[in-house]
Amino acid sequence: MRVPARPPLDSLKRSLDRRRAETGRKVRDGFIRETFMLPRQAARDKAREWFDRWPKQAYWTEIESWCERPDDVIEFTIRRLPTAD
Repeated sequence: MRVPARPPLDSLKRSLDRRRAETGRKVRDGFIRETFMLPRQAARDKAREWFDRWPKQAYWTEIESWCERPDDVIEFTIRRLPTAD
């Protein structure tokens, strides 16, 4: 009796690797994150808007990272919890 050959797993392996790479980039800690690239004053206004709408004490809102780009543009990532529970 002959044992059938195993099916090729190359496409499955590529699919799994691609999926793992995609999910590896996402942080699964419950926070909602948004990244902005705005002129300095607009960046300040956007951050103020987030802190007014989702207060730090209830939503743990914080500027996670920021950097200054050419032409006085600020790139920043801000995070918060989805609910205040």
